[in-house]
Amino acid sequence: MEVRRVQCKRCWKVKREKLPWLANNPFYTKRFYYYVGRKCRAMTVKDVAKELKLDWHSVKALDKEYMQEQLRRNPVAPPRSIGIDEIALRKGHTYRIVVSDLGRGRPIWYGGEDRSEESMDMFYGWLGPKKTNKIQLTVMDMWKAFEKSTKKNAPGAAILYDKFHVIRHLGDALDKVRKMEYSRLSGKDRSYIKGQKYTLLSNRENLTLDGRKALKKLLKANKRLNAAYLLKESFGQLWSYQTEGWARRFFDNWKNALKSQRLAPYEKFAKMIERHWDGIAAYSKPENKVPLGFVEGMNNKIRVIQRRAYGLRDEEYLRLKILTCKLKEI
Repeated sequence: MEVRRVQCKRCWKVKREKLPWLANNPFYTKRFYYYVGRKCRAMTVKDVAKELKLDWHSVKALDKEYMQEQLRRNPVAPPRSIGIDEIALRKGHTYRIVVSDLGRGRPIWYGGEDRSEESMDMFYGWLGPKKTNKIQLTVMDMWKAFEKSTKKNAPGAAILYDKFHVIRHLGDALDKVRKMEYSRLSGKDRSYIKGQKYTLLSNRENLTLDGRKALKKLLKANKRLNAAYLLKESFGQLWSYQTEGWARRFFDNWKNALKSQRLAPYEKFAKMIERHWDGIAAYSKPENKVPLGFVEGMNNKIRVIQRRAYGLRDEEYLRLKILTCKLKEI
């Protein structure tokens, strides 16, 4: 088609007419890169390139342009509650921080150089003091660097420790009890425990019929593991209370149940809960009722993105994938 060339009255240079329906790559229209971007939300770049008979790099460039347009149309509003978590890029303790707006259910920042306090400060610097002051609640794991940075940059925000990270520590304690019992016993008593790690640590409703039978057999054969399992299953009730007083009473009763059980890993876990009690009990306040599963679910979604791409080497592409995974398609 015919494209007009005009002379600019400011710089007197000859410039070509800009066509609003063209993509940044002039070989494709915007409508086409929207189509490619929608395809890439569910398929790998390689599969999209094969289906559309395009070069792999062209598909990736069009997908990037699509995601940048998504972010342009959905600017970050001041969050009231945020969730903080880290993801591993590769083996060797290479981490990045992902911050999500829990109220709007979308990730809003990906960055940092590791999971240090300085990297967390980068988020608050990016957000700016005006928006940071509007944060009322931060959900995180019990990593000290995140807590220190939040207290420094957003002193008015309440800190809430993520339920799923706390339960994971309790699962580790249960596994230590299992290993201790396996070392202590011998013969037939040991055979009940062997190979039952995931049966013991999984949620009962997620077990198959054979798994439930194996669990029942294991708990019947070993009283100490039975006690540890019941204590683990009951601990989740802590997050159901509406006042801190009732939550505290439940935890005190739970601790008292440990006294005669001789479960050293559980006693260590209980001391950890005591040290971080304020951040756990904060959930009992009505204003702090936020979807605790979002942060962990987001982490799982990121792992799926990484696995589908067999490990994204282009970190900017990974950043765009993470920031747009919860946005509506265009």
